[in-house]
Amino acid sequence: MLRKRVALFGGSFNPIHNGHIALAHAVLEQNLVDDVWLLVSPQNPLKEQLGLKPEYCRLNLARKALQNEKHILASDFEFDLPRPSYTWNTLQALSLAYPRTEFLLLIGADNWTCFDHWANYKLIIQNYRLLIYPRPGYDIKADSLPVGVSVINATMLPVSSTMIRDFVANKTDISPLVPAEIVDDVVNLYSK
Repeated sequence: MLRKRVALFGGSFNPIHNGHIALAHAVLEQNLVDDVWLLVSPQNPLKEQLGLKPEYCRLNLARKALQNEKHILASDFEFDLPRPSYTWNTLQALSLAYPRTEFLLLIGADNWTCFDHWANYKLIIQNYRLLIYPRPGYDIKADSLPVGVSVINATMLPVSSTMIRDFVANKTDISPLVPAEIVDDVVNLYSK
C-alpha cells in the first residue's frame, strides 16, 4: 500500500496570506505530495515573539482561509508539544502519530541557508525529504544539495505577513493579499 505523502509547511502564519496558499498549490500541482499541512507554530525558536498574535487566533484565521481547499489544511499539532517547537521533535511525533504517512518538510531558501542552526538538522536530512522553495535574494544551487533535498519550482508572490501587518497599521487595503474570507478578521485582529 502506498503511503500518503504530506508536505509540512511550518510557520507563524501571522497572518496567513495568499503567498502561503499559492506555494501549497504549487507543491500539489507538481504532484510532489498528496496534501499540504500548514503547521501553525505556537513558538518559533529562531524568531522574535514580538507582535505574534495568540496561536489560536492565527490557527482559526488559517482554517477559515483554507475552508474551501481540498488538500491544504491548517494544523495545531505543535500546540500540544513541548515549546519551543523544534522541527525534529515535531517530525518524530508526527511520524509516530501517523505511521502510514510520509512527511516531507517544505522550507524557504532563506531557512535552508541557516538550516545547520536547526536542532538535529543532520537527522532531519537523513530521515526526511526536504522541498526548498525559492525566496528573493537566496540563490540555492540544486547540484550542491544533499540527497533527498530538492528545490521546487514555485513562483513567489510579493507578499509577506509583515507587509500585511504594516498595511493594516497604515489602513491600506489588504484584500489583494489575503483570502476574501478573512480580510475583515485580519483587519480587526491586527489593528489592535
